[in-house]
Amino acid sequence: MKRFLLLLVLLAFALIGLGLFTAMRDPVVRRLTVHMRDWPAGAPPMRVVLLSDLHAAGPETPPSRLARIVAQVNALQPDLVLIAGDFEQERTLSTRTYDAAEATAPLAGLRARYGVVAVLGNHDYSDDGTTDLPPWLARRGITLLRNSAVRRGPLTIAGADDLYHRKFRGHLLDQAARALPGPTLVLSHTPDVVPFLPNYPLLLAGHTHCGQIVPPLIGPLTAESALGLRYVCGLIREPGRDVLVTAGIGTSGVPLRIGAVPDLWLLTIDGVPPETIRKSAAIRH
Repeated sequence: MKRFLLLLVLLAFALIGLGLFTAMRDPVVRRLTVHMRDWPAGAPPMRVVLLSDLHAAGPETPPSRLARIVAQVNALQPDLVLIAGDFEQERTLSTRTYDAAEATAPLAGLRARYGVVAVLGNHDYSDDGTTDLPPWLARRGITLLRNSAVRRGPLTIAGADDLYHRKFRGHLLDQAARALPGPTLVLSHTPDVVPFLPNYPLLLAGHTHCGQIVPPLIGPLTAESALGLRYVCGLIREPGRDVLVTAGIGTSGVPLRIGAVPDLWLLTIDGVPPETIRKSAAIRH
């Protein structure tokens, strides 16, 4: 019996060690090409990096790790960097938490032709619905969207404010996006806004951490989503739209990741190939 208990204790420590190691590792770079039908003729493809859930906190995501990830992103030579919220962390199981100045400082090093665009997540707001992040993001050269839109090159980015603190305003986001030309994608912290934004071909989000703790043979236990596991991770193709959910960088709840490695996405966005358009037209006729 004592040997069995000792084995259980050793197994528990091994799992914790593995979970912490995974949480601290460099993110996997996942790649995807997205063809947008209304891409301007002659416009070159755009390389877009999607980051989310930085959750600056010790032990797994101190500013030094974020600085290393910034260098990793810059090495990809993106045209645009998108950050889907949750810069900060208020978790109690931390060796240290970082304020807005410390959490955003490494992000000043991001380099992209069209800059860095971000939205806020649920961890970026206090319980009373306030946030101290906007001025610090501005100091780092980051454009913050709060139910607003901006055009970068041939692409329009519509940014949703946080749904969980009731900051999201779909009608304002729609108005802002329609006022700008060009193909449009939605950047949101959570994929839970998908039902409220049915008319956009591409939505990018984080929040779920791809389950964060994903036992083998069982799969993700939760996505922290009102939509269950529908948008828990990766690329979800639906009629008329694609939803892409990144696993993110940091952690929430506990500083561990098991079966859900940190990741970031490198998207190549361009127009629909002419042969695809011809095939579609032939099918319709």
